[in-house]
Amino acid sequence: MLAAVDHVQLAAPPGSEDALRAYYGDVLGMTEVAKPPVLAARGGCWFEAGAVRLHLGVDKDFRPAKKAHPGLRVTDIDAYAARLTAHGAPVTWDDDLPGYRRFYSEDPVGNRLEFLEPCGT
Repeated sequence: MLAAVDHVQLAAPPGSEDALRAYYGDVLGMTEVAKPPVLAARGGCWFEAGAVRLHLGVDKDFRPAKKAHPGLRVTDIDAYAARLTAHGAPVTWDDDLPGYRRFYSEDPVGNRLEFLEPCGT
């Protein structure tokens, strides 16, 4: 029986770790966590913020996810959107999900990310 989502993995091109660290760490405010040594040798990086875990794995044939994406729940979505905008990240609002305010953005390698907050919180 499924109990929880442990993490979401996104792909990234070789050599993009510094850009990923700047975005996921500085822009999104996540903390980088050490990968086990055998996995660290493959490149990429892992990030956490509370119960949210994102793994960025190196793919030599990388193509950014333009449709598939993680949906990341945030608090104070307007302030979070302003934070991304202040760092130069794109913010595209979408009003099509009843009961939520949400926007989409992209990480520095072009992966799509959704940020959402239930209405009335």
